[in-house]
Amino acid sequence: MPPVALRLKKNQDRRIRAGHCWVYSNEIDTAATPLKGVEPGDAAELFDGRGKWLGSGYVNPHSLISFRLVSRDRKHALSESLIVHRLKIALGLRERLYSSPYYRLVFGEADGLPGLVVDRYGPFLVVQINTAGMERIKEAVVAALARVLKPQGILLRADSQSRRTEGLESYVECAQGHCPDEVELEERSVRFLVSPTGGQKTGWYFDQMENRGLLKRYAPGNSVLDVCSYVGAWGVQAAVHGADTVVCLDASRGALDRVEKNGVLNGVEGKVSTVHGDAFEAMREMRAERRRFDLVLLDPPAFIKRRKDLKEGMLAYRRLNQAGIQLLERDGILITSSCSHHMSGEQLLEVVQRAARHTDRSAQLLHQGFQSPDHPIHPAIPETAYLKTFVFRILPSF
Repeated sequence: MPPVALRLKKNQDRRIRAGHCWVYSNEIDTAATPLKGVEPGDAAELFDGRGKWLGSGYVNPHSLISFRLVSRDRKHALSESLIVHRLKIALGLRERLYSSPYYRLVFGEADGLPGLVVDRYGPFLVVQINTAGMERIKEAVVAALARVLKPQGILLRADSQSRRTEGLESYVECAQGHCPDEVELEERSVRFLVSPTGGQKTGWYFDQMENRGLLKRYAPGNSVLDVCSYVGAWGVQAAVHGADTVVCLDASRGALDRVEKNGVLNGVEGKVSTVHGDAFEAMREMRAERRRFDLVLLDPPAFIKRRKDLKEGMLAYRRLNQAGIQLLERDGILITSSCSHHMSGEQLLEVVQRAARHTDRSAQLLHQGFQSPDHPIHPAIPETAYLKTFVFRILPSF
């Protein structure tokens, strides 16, 4: 079947020519190129308003993002061979950056494979297919991964929220080889057991890898509270890097069970304890008990998933940071993050400053961090730059 032809409205090609790879539904000239009869995931070619070829990719007429550009070379459309080529380029970067095979191998648009995310856990790969176009060619994706990486197992975690907007069903399946319920990974010589089949996302958050390296500087000799700890990526590493005590707080009992297992795995079980409950309620109780910590870690899920939720979400971030500040010693360290791409770093800075002033404290910004380089940022696509992590020193007001 020949690719669908899509023509843009006049002057709607500027973003594509600047390097972006998304086309929104209102940018397509449906009078010239009707979308009637087009199926989600169909291969497509994109033309500007004058009929000049711009690139090839795939279409979803039912999505706000109606077209995703994959190739600007007319000789190389989306295929298994192109995926192999892009995988080799992506692998080259990660092998240059990391000595151990634990990282995000493919980060969607930033690696030239829109709608595809691949995390590597040593001999196992966990794949997120988030768009109809990638779903249509998932067999080619699996074959390309097998050809380039030769893994022992390839797990498809096709259960992200973004699939709903693409009109796709959710499922989790082992596409090739053996896909264990539990795998081990290593981060800076610290070992963790995670669940690719049932954990959040693909089982781990590689995007904070660089920022967690800051614990070597800030954890030694300190009491630590890890809020929204998940399986202890921050908290267990804090203990390994010299924290005296660590409290991991999370709403998931299953995640906290893994915190305990990971503490034992690294020989720091005597330093790490867990609290099960809602973050806001548990922190309120700790404050009532007059508990204080030298270091508070805040790494919550995204409070802002849509632009219209910005105001309410920023209020949630302010409440969380205010609660964290209230649990700090007089001269304490706050490490706080946001993975909401709709909120800028400047807005997170404002949130923390207001939270500090509301509690009659002063804040000094010591470090500003971003996502790890296995999550490269596409300069033309602001949405790929989503993670903000700040380190603050929190003092009495001055």
